[in-house]
Amino acid sequence: MTGMTTATDYAWLKERYQLLMEAYCLTLVRDITPEGLLGELGADGRGRIVGVDGLGGPSYEFSGPSRLFVGATAVADWTLMVEFNGYLGITDKAMLPVSRGRRVVSHFLNVNAVDRFCWYEDGDLRLHFEPLFADARYGSRPDELLAEMRESGFDLAERDEDGDHDAYYSILTGASFALAHRLTGIRLTPELFATAEFRCGVASVPRG
Repeated sequence: MTGMTTATDYAWLKERYQLLMEAYCLTLVRDITPEGLLGELGADGRGRIVGVDGLGGPSYEFSGPSRLFVGATAVADWTLMVEFNGYLGITDKAMLPVSRGRRVVSHFLNVNAVDRFCWYEDGDLRLHFEPLFADARYGSRPDELLAEMRESGFDLAERDEDGDHDAYYSILTGASFALAHRLTGIRLTPELFATAEFRCGVASVPRG
């Protein structure tokens, strides 16, 4: 595991990317190009867009119940895939095949505060959990990252589903970014979000 960021290192996300943080899915895939990832997902080409902000409009224009607009960009040996109001990156039927021979790390939040963090590796879902209820973890290695989760900012104590979670919600997104950093070694920055060139496409969501 690499990287030492915590939830507080990602305060810039809510300040600069409020629309994205209302409903997003971010995915990092090792050892694949953006073109290769879009190809494996069966996404049809929709050109190139510079900067994360530019993905918002097309996402709401082209996405639907069974199709999602995605943008993919190279970051070192990884590809970063960004979705506004999407969920392809945490869809097991899509990501398990992509993860064969690779590591995939993704996290998701929607407008209804439904959230998920996933770690796929070589066709196996090693860890998935809801960031608000990080005490309940699933996958083939649910307890392998306990130290990294705590250090990133997750509360591993059991939480009351009917409790007041507003204060904790404020750090959930940052904690997910920090844990993804520790799993991938890729730190996402304001500069990257502003300047990255994304190869874009629309992919069908696998059924079943």
